[in-house]
Amino acid sequence: MIKVTLLVVLLLTSCVKSPIVEKDPKPFSPEPEVVEEIVFYDPVETEPTNTEFKPYFEGQTRAKGIKTVESYSVDLIREGLDSPWGIDSLPSGQFIITEKSGTIRILNQDGNVSDKIFVTDEIDDSGQGGLLDVLVSPDFEIDKTVYFTLAEKANQGSVTAVAKAQFDLENTTISQFTIIYRALPYFSGNNHYGSRIVMDDKGNLYVSTGDRQSLSTRGNAQKLDNGHGKILYIDTDGNAVNTNPFYHNDSAHQAIYSIGHRNIQGLAIHPLTHELWANEMGPQGGDELNLIESGQNYGWPIISYGEEYSGLPIGEGISVKDGLEQPLYYWDPVIAPAGMIFYESDVIKEWQNNLFISSLKAQHITRLLIRDNRVIGEERIAENLGQRFRDITEGNDGALYTITDSGQVYRIGK
Repeated sequence: MIKVTLLVVLLLTSCVKSPIVEKDPKPFSPEPEVVEEIVFYDPVETEPTNTEFKPYFEGQTRAKGIKTVESYSVDLIREGLDSPWGIDSLPSGQFIITEKSGTIRILNQDGNVSDKIFVTDEIDDSGQGGLLDVLVSPDFEIDKTVYFTLAEKANQGSVTAVAKAQFDLENTTISQFTIIYRALPYFSGNNHYGSRIVMDDKGNLYVSTGDRQSLSTRGNAQKLDNGHGKILYIDTDGNAVNTNPFYHNDSAHQAIYSIGHRNIQGLAIHPLTHELWANEMGPQGGDELNLIESGQNYGWPIISYGEEYSGLPIGEGISVKDGLEQPLYYWDPVIAPAGMIFYESDVIKEWQNNLFISSLKAQHITRLLIRDNRVIGEERIAENLGQRFRDITEGNDGALYTITDSGQVYRIGK
């Protein structure tokens, strides 16, 4: 990894008060050397914080504002979907979209959409449950495989589960739907399933779970004997990967990759470094962005930059403790981050390798500029549409496609 040395220069303009221009001769990660000029503005967040916590390091929150220079548009291409939750790209240039009730839709880039395609009724779609994320196999043209996460229902309650199935795109049918993994134990609540899924370059799956939003289960995020409040690492048959940090611990849940998570609805793998990044919904204040490392503890519910919705402290009311990981970035007030993706195309060059996060409560798409594993710039996109953005993906045309809780699909690009 190439370390970035930033040279900061003040630049006066007639339209913006004292923006900062940074000359960055060595961009983040092993990219070709280019000279990059970035204009910084005041932070995009101007509302007061919910808590009195101070950042652990400079730039951990409220980074400088940035603005996309290249022209692009935000276009509504479809509406009327039924509570969409996950979206992924197909090799054909189309998209597969999950609906919480247990169906999928196939969307074309022009906005035309298929009828509902039944996937499963083995779900609890109350609250935050349902058929949730979707991941298309990188070898889809050969193996026809898609992966799903869902809130599986049972007599004991519900559980975050992973399934795989065969999808016949030509005939729009799902077959051989099989649950391959359950993040036990079951619980009777219907919130905080986590439920994002991504595949690494080894062909294995990272899956996020939540703490199930109950005081009785919150502490499970710190325990090794269960799948709540974790990132899990499994193969495509649902088996724990044998390099997992607790694989040889007989009392531990072998699939655990990291612990101490509240509710992760965003996972993305950096296209150059292949590192795993996760966003995490905080309570009142304290949404997080983390760089995930094997075996690490990300603190929930021992430390947090947020507070209870009542205004009371979380636990001892601390944000730092030895042995617990600090977020690389946090938001207070919260944005309620959901699906996210690193932009890989060169169609909009200044976006390349930037992180785009769909935001629910804040109702915009967050663009983050990251250098040397630090957020140095933040932009809000599509912030005046009044939509809760649930997930986002990149099309083969170099545009971003995002779904909203109200059933709309937007294309963001040239």
